[in-house]
Amino acid sequence: MADPPINIAVIGVGAFGRNHARVYRELEQQGQPVRLVAVVDTDISVSRKIAEGFQVPAFASIDELLSSNTKIHAASVAVPTIAHLQAAKSVMEAGGDVLIEKPVANTIAEADELIRIAEKNRRIAQVGHVERFNPAVRATVPLITRPMFFEVHRLSVFTPRSLDVDVVFDLMIHDLEIVLSFVNSPVKEVRAVGLPILSGKVDIANVRVEFESGCIANFTASRVSTERVRKLRFFQPQQYISVDYGRQDVLVFSVGQDSSGSPPANPQISMNKPAVPSEEPLQAELKAFIHAVHTRSKPLVSLHDGRRALALALDIASAIQEHRKKIDLEGVTATGQ
Repeated sequence: MADPPINIAVIGVGAFGRNHARVYRELEQQGQPVRLVAVVDTDISVSRKIAEGFQVPAFASIDELLSSNTKIHAASVAVPTIAHLQAAKSVMEAGGDVLIEKPVANTIAEADELIRIAEKNRRIAQVGHVERFNPAVRATVPLITRPMFFEVHRLSVFTPRSLDVDVVFDLMIHDLEIVLSFVNSPVKEVRAVGLPILSGKVDIANVRVEFESGCIANFTASRVSTERVRKLRFFQPQQYISVDYGRQDVLVFSVGQDSSGSPPANPQISMNKPAVPSEEPLQAELKAFIHAVHTRSKPLVSLHDGRRALALALDIASAIQEHRKKIDLEGVTATGQ
């Protein structure tokens, strides 16, 4: 028998939330066991406009939704980060599962509280680090042996979106979470520099992270670039792997070995391009969430994964502040974290 559909609500229908609503409806139409049943936004005019397009009820608050006749089993939480804890808590304590957009919370204490609530209420809770579901990233996971050096660039042109947070929490956190999952080693040291350019927050940042394993990762994130770049490149013994998030492709360069297992004097370098099935990362993410809810299984990106990425992002924000004090720029702006 087919699984009964999960009734899903989307809480917060700004730029991210309305995409969640769109994809849930697309999955519903494709025969996935899910049904979009409500949207919630404190701006009721926005909520009603989105709800009208999907022909579902609109609510101005979670309390209003939960006290209505609309039955929900799960929800996407796409409200501002500062409101993640309260929104997700309300849903989980009412018996619903949650997908919480990144970053998981505003502070480590809030992330820990989310973990406690989810465990106490036996709820499925996934964090919306959507790049983990990028087909190129998923195709790279089986190739990982012992990554020792990363070079990561995420550059975007300036838009007035998400200017309430630093570029570290807006853009770089995607790559932080992915590298943490690839390396699977505690962080040993963080060095960082960041500057405000066109907003009151840090708009461009460069970070060097050293892991206990000896791996080094360099990250650059900018939302004031003249071009859009989303690339992750890393080296491991006898291999160099390049991942292009935007093009959804992977290139693998391998050095041949002799009978002793070492590169020969005149090494032959082979290039391989693994097959990467094209798929919208958000659709893959929401399908994974639906599967986790149905099977009561651990999500691919758990609250603990989200907490780990948040902790590193907060350490980077602190390192940026310390660097600016050293160069006497502490009066320019604060990181806000």
